[in-house]
Amino acid sequence: MDRPVGNTIPDCLRHPQISLLGEVLEEMVESFLSQLAEAEKGSGDIALQITTPGGDAELGRRLVLEVQDARRRLGSRRFMFLGKTQVYSAGVTLMSAFPCADRYLTRDAVLLIHCRQLEQTVEIDGPMRASLAKVEALRRQIEVGLKHEEENFRRLIEGSDIALDEVCSNAVNNWYMPAAEALERRLVAGLI
Repeated sequence: MDRPVGNTIPDCLRHPQISLLGEVLEEMVESFLSQLAEAEKGSGDIALQITTPGGDAELGRRLVLEVQDARRRLGSRRFMFLGKTQVYSAGVTLMSAFPCADRYLTRDAVLLIHCRQLEQTVEIDGPMRASLAKVEALRRQIEVGLKHEEENFRRLIEGSDIALDEVCSNAVNNWYMPAAEALERRLVAGLI
């Protein structure tokens, strides 16, 4: 492994105890929970490595909760993130669960930061009173999604030099951020 750019590389990143590869789906969450339970039995710091094209946004949020709970249980032990090659969408959501000081990327890594997606067709046909209820339900769904999106973005950029308005405006058009830029913008602590 090359000498890192940025801070000195913690030893746990040389051999991560948790390895996730593929889409963020139920199987990844189950694998994560199983690997985390084993890693917590040991002593010392824990590292998670991931390569992902993204996946389910809500499962990404679930992983964030699990990481936050694990960090509390671990106390003084560090729980670190290593993104390899491709960390897209729900993978970036997972990365946001770790403070910038505990995030690392491989030099070839690319992050994809984008807005939450909605693909839905609403058919308005029939009584207007019933149609209004459909429109209101969709509006509430969008509002909840935007609230979650903003929470994720705030957590992601905390400690970096990226402002919320910048991440929101760039995420609309899919913000592909190479590892070097992530380091320069202080989104991660170092590159491997």
